[in-house]
Amino acid sequence: QVQLVESGGGLVQAGGSLRLSCVVSAIIFRLNDMAWYRQAPGKQRELVASITTSSSTNYVNSVKGRFTISRDNAKNAVHLQMNVLKPEDTAVYYCNAFPYKDSWWGQGTQVTVSS
Repeated sequence: QVQLVESGGGLVQAGGSLRLSCVVSAIIFRLNDMAWYRQAPGKQRELVASITTSSSTNYVNSVKGRFTISRDNAKNAVHLQMNVLKPEDTAVYYCNAFPYKDSWWGQGTQVTVSS
C-alpha cells in the first residue's frame, strides 16, 4: 500500500510563505514523476506543479514565479515552496504521482491564506 504523507500547511496572511513537504517510499520516489495538486472548496482538484525524476518542472500559470517544486533525493521527499501567497491559493494540497494514481491520495495538508 502506497502512503504519501503531506505536511507543512497552515494559516498565513496574504503575501506570506509556506513550505509543503511530502515523504514517500524510496522506490516510489525513484520511479515516479511527482506533483502537487490542490482542491479548493467547491472546486475540482487541480494540478499545481510537477517534477520529473530528472527534476524538470512545470507549473500551472496561476503559481508561476511564486511556487517552486523540488525533490530531495536524500530524504525521498518532494517540496513545494510557496511565496507571495494569495487568498485564492487557499485549498487542501496533496502530493501524488504525475499523472496521479487514484489509490495514492493521502489526507492532504490545509493551506489557508487570509486577506
